Amino acid sequence: MAEFEAQVRARKAQLDAIEERIEARTGRNLPLAILIGLVLGFALLFSLIVEKAFYMPFAAALVAFTSFELASALRFAGRDVPRLPTVLAGVAVVPAAFYGHAEGHWLASLGGMAFVTLWRVAELARPSHRASARELWADIASGVFIQAYVTFLGTITVLLTAEEGGQWWTLAFLIVVIGSDTAAYASGLLWGRHPLAPRISPKKTWEGFLGSIAVAVVIGIFLAEFMIRVPWWAGIVFGLVLVVTATLGDLVESLIKRDLGIKDISTWLPGHGGFLDRVDSVLPSAAAAYALYLVFGT
Repeated sequence: MAEFEAQVRARKAQLDAIEERIEARTGRNLPLAILIGLVLGFALLFSLIVEKAFYMPFAAALVAFTSFELASALRFAGRDVPRLPTVLAGVAVVPAAFYGHAEGHWLASLGGMAFVTLWRVAELARPSHRASARELWADIASGVFIQAYVTFLGTITVLLTAEEGGQWWTLAFLIVVIGSDTAAYASGLLWGRHPLAPRISPKKTWEGFLGSIAVAVVIGIFLAEFMIRVPWWAGIVFGLVLVVTATLGDLVESLIKRDLGIKDISTWLPGHGGFLDRVDSVLPSAAAAYALYLVFGT
């Protein structure tokens, strides 16, 4: 019995050592990150495939958590961004985009920006929230930025899903973005030698970027033929455009974190950081995917 317990302890020590080496190399708790990714992935698939209206609560939750954590990060950096109206404005855009289409999406997004701005101005009546004119404009700009960056771009996925056959385009562009991100991660880990943007994101490499391009094009062609039903060459365009927007989205979020002086926007998702750390590539890619749908899918 003692020998068996010793073997178990030895095996556990080996596994712990392997996990520590993986985390040191990747900067993440990889097994936990994969598990959380699978849970979110299955929830997404269910919402899109079973009934696309189910995508609304999924999207609303993502917008709410992501806008809340970015507002919290900005508040930590000294900006007085009202979190409650930020979340409420973001969630309100979801049904407006789904049922009101492009016009509803624009109007609700602009209304959300105005709502957050007026809320911050009204807070000046409280001594604890008073600020100089320069600080007030910075607070307002921060609140509007969240609505434009997280809410407007994030709810384009709802706008796209609401279109005829749009749920397949949403699923397709997410597959391309996730596939290209995974390929960039794996290629960079295995062969990465030349930094892509060392001042912004030191771990990104040109080798990883080239790997993401190759995978995105292959996935794009496959999805063009079997999911979104467009010509194969449109799948190449689909993959190339999305790999560029996904990379830019990741770099933009890295710039935000560097400016705020933090590693992750939050720690809500163990192994992933925050919600924005997971959807940074998706936000600009959603706009690109919707534009491609208008060009090829209608």
